[in-house]
Amino acid sequence: MSEPNAAAREPVFNMPPPVIFLIGTLVAIYVGQAYILSPRSQAAMELWLAFNPARLFYADQVPGGFLPVIWTSVTYSFLHANWPHVLLNSAWLAIFGTPVARRYGTVRFLAVFLFASIAAAWGFALVQPFGYAALVGASGGISGLTGLAVRFIFQPIVWVRHPETDEPVPIGRHLASIREVFANTRARTLTIVWLALNAATPILPLLTGMQADIAWQAHIAGFLAGFFIAPMLEPRRSA
Repeated sequence: MSEPNAAAREPVFNMPPPVIFLIGTLVAIYVGQAYILSPRSQAAMELWLAFNPARLFYADQVPGGFLPVIWTSVTYSFLHANWPHVLLNSAWLAIFGTPVARRYGTVRFLAVFLFASIAAAWGFALVQPFGYAALVGASGGISGLTGLAVRFIFQPIVWVRHPETDEPVPIGRHLASIREVFANTRARTLTIVWLALNAATPILPLLTGMQADIAWQAHIAGFLAGFFIAPMLEPRRSA
């Protein structure tokens, strides 16, 4: 027998299933990485699954050579350095992944995450081509979701007339052109502040004396990938 108010209750996690699934995957992998694998296995996992730009330029000096670049351009995004790293990315994913998943559905949501992850990895490699630092973390892919979300989350809702009842029906938010993004105060502010903060990351050590271990190159490349791919994801709407 059901409770009287059961139908009116809100779900505990008010997020689309693909967002919950991706967050759960990131957390589960980190739990296994941190608490199940031995230190030696952790090192092997990072060697074979983290993205290392050195493979592009010093392939003969890195175990496995160039070939792992093919899969590590994606697998690095499922690894994290510590709990704050994975939890911050999960919160960021919940905020910006939710509107993208609701608008585009599971397949395109995951496709954008993977596409932006690849773009972020190669952006990281192009800016830091001769470094040996390995790249891990989902922030590049989530940056892509952020860049995509900024194209519509601040835009007005589009209404159409129902063909039978003539009642107004909402069909979603307008996808902004690049000009419209920068004409909208909130969209413009988020875009400029987000890009500026990441671009300023390299000079933080000079200003604060603290080393900022942030892959700002990956964040910017991922954001731009999601920002510019938006029109290709829009479904064609019939009259």
